[in-house]
Amino acid sequence: MNLEKLKSVFRNRTPAEADDVALVAALRHGDARAFDLIMRRYNQRLFRVARAILRNETEAEDAVQESWLRAFTHMDRLQDPSRLGGWLARIAANEALDRLRRRDPATAADASEPDAERETAPGALPAFPTPDAEKRRSEARALIERAVDRLPENFRTVFVLRAIEELSVEETAAVLGIPRDTVKTRLHRANKLLRDELKDALEAALPDAFEFDGARCDRIVINVLARLKTASGALPDLPPD
Repeated sequence: MNLEKLKSVFRNRTPAEADDVALVAALRHGDARAFDLIMRRYNQRLFRVARAILRNETEAEDAVQESWLRAFTHMDRLQDPSRLGGWLARIAANEALDRLRRRDPATAADASEPDAERETAPGALPAFPTPDAEKRRSEARALIERAVDRLPENFRTVFVLRAIEELSVEETAAVLGIPRDTVKTRLHRANKLLRDELKDALEAALPDAFEFDGARCDRIVINVLARLKTASGALPDLPPD
């Protein structure tokens, strides 16, 4: 398939509608729009993975930007473009773990150690302050995010990937480099810690937890493309909308 045909596959599509295989092929032909769409499709996943490990939004954003630079540089190593999402998540997890090791080596060892199955309770969390439905949903989301942040590192990352990002057991195991049975055990224990206090809030608010909204997504895309162009001129400017 030549470049013009590849472009026609996704030219007017949203990130969710574009096909990963076609996007990767177009990117390998040097098309900047393909990389733009890939970043917009997976920014939230990479942010959630990085934040689950680092528990700091500014650090997580920095980790996502570095992850995109690594991904672009090593795109030739992606053997199966249909598995793009898992490959990118693994890069983000590695970047975040590297940052965590530099910040706190002992904590990072626990986060990546398959047999480290320590449990700590999330602790008492505040009740909803108002009966208003919309405010209750917002409070539920904040409640979940605080509770997930308090999970042990090894449980927290698995929970984010499985329950929030909805990756399969196999995909989660591949992203984190741990056995499938360890993924199942960690998710079970994370759910056990969260279930009693968050039972009523989980179902409604989980899809919105650790949201990565349009402005933040735009910032990541713009910064990464600018850094790539400054470093090597590897990608042309995007055409005007």
